Amino acid sequence: MINLNKKYYHLPDIVGKGYKKFWNFKGRYRVVKGSRASKKSKTTALWYIYNLMKYPESNLLVIRKTFRTLKDSCYADLKWACHRFGVDHLWQFTLSPLEATYLPTGQKIYFRGLDDPLKVTSIAVDKGCLCWMWIEEAYEIMSEADFDMLDESIRGECPDGLWKQITLTFNPWNEHHWIKKRFFDVKDDDILSMTTNYLCNEWLDEADKKVFERMKKNNPRRYQVAGLGNWGIVDGLVYENWKEEKFELNTIRNLD
Repeated sequence: MINLNKKYYHLPDIVGKGYKKFWNFKGRYRVVKGSRASKKSKTTALWYIYNLMKYPESNLLVIRKTFRTLKDSCYADLKWACHRFGVDHLWQFTLSPLEATYLPTGQKIYFRGLDDPLKVTSIAVDKGCLCWMWIEEAYEIMSEADFDMLDESIRGECPDGLWKQITLTFNPWNEHHWIKKRFFDVKDDDILSMTTNYLCNEWLDEADKKVFERMKKNNPRRYQVAGLGNWGIVDGLVYENWKEEKFELNTIRNLD
């Protein structure tokens, strides 16, 4: 049982099943690939709200490739998590700047996009330390060097009882992505890599489940990724000898 603002909750009733290892892991990297409706983003949001309130020296940085996509994704999920725990009145969410503050302590949740990298690397917290980072839709980060830059920004000494950790959540559309080789094809005690899917989401109704059953029947390749969370290529022809790279439009124009 947990006590949030003198209200008592049974944590498994709030979070649901399928994420026990995720919830308890304290290594450097938690990497979760999953299907649609697999609860990966909602569970991550719940974990951060719960633990920011539990650890008064902690702060969180939330990253997506494009800043403008944060308000309707991670920002909204974290507000939802506050509501699910019944602690809306203890948090202040603002749009300008886009951030959240835990009012009893002043701890912060910061939101940044990789389209403005200087703002990512220049965050200084007022209280405690910046110990946690959540990279949502990490598949969108095509350059491993960009991830390395983010990884290096979580540094410095943590107060006793805290730990530095980066959480990546994403849909695994392509097995050639650098995330697979770095986090799923290795064995490292500092990495938790896991796959989740809609089957662990006990809050889906029958109509939701039928969407996946139709997908399984009509588009089995897409079902492997969007339904089961497996690595793959969903649509189009399958080419094996290729890789994804960043490019500048002017470079392509000058190839003629």
